[in-house]
Amino acid sequence: MKIAIKRLLFIIVILGLWEGIHLANFYPDYIVPSPITVFDTLINGFIQGDLLTALGASFKHLIIGLSLSILIGTLLGVILGKSKQADETAGMYLIALQSIPSIVWVPLAILLFGFGELAVIFVVVVGGTFVMALNVRSAIHSVPPQFLRAARTMDARGFELFYRVEIPASIPYFIQGVRLAWAFSWRALMAGEFLSNGPGLGYSLSFAQDYARMDQVIGIIIIIGVIGAVVDQLVFSKLERNVMKRWGLLNS
Repeated sequence: MKIAIKRLLFIIVILGLWEGIHLANFYPDYIVPSPITVFDTLINGFIQGDLLTALGASFKHLIIGLSLSILIGTLLGVILGKSKQADETAGMYLIALQSIPSIVWVPLAILLFGFGELAVIFVVVVGGTFVMALNVRSAIHSVPPQFLRAARTMDARGFELFYRVEIPASIPYFIQGVRLAWAFSWRALMAGEFLSNGPGLGYSLSFAQDYARMDQVIGIIIIIGVIGAVVDQLVFSKLERNVMKRWGLLNS
């Protein structure tokens, strides 16, 4: 409860500073609109349905792209984690690919798929795949050797060893990978939609920028940030914490 009060007070302070800057007229209203103007714009956007349509399109892109990135990233991570040859050759390039900002992939996506939804989904997939693969690889490498030795003494070999020992031991790190993949995919989604011609929050942000609607720009930025924080705290953070507690890696 204390944390919630602190967070609420922090938001109130930020809004107060924002309103103070607006009232001081350091910048024109069209550059720094008041909080009331921004929230009125958001309410009208939801009432008219424009923001709801954009949200629906963005979550559609995110769900498809994130699902594919988790699947592909898991497969790549398992290959790199189980194959020393693959890890020594492709492993270093995976880190290099992860360091590339998501927006860099947008021109390639446009050349391959045009300005439609496939380009956006491609950017989302690329944004989450590499971080997922790195975490899965680290998860397999982090399995305690004593677990493997104990399983081998009971004649566990090959797939049985992987299925009964390595997968359960890797679950906490896998969940961490999913959480990171969500965060990277959400950022990549905004970059992809910003330069596309399809519906979505990123496209709505680009549209508002083109027409110098700063109230819409700030409002959409707030929506993007709030969704990112809420989904992380209510879904992925709780899931990670529950798994860590169940595996004995976090105190109750």
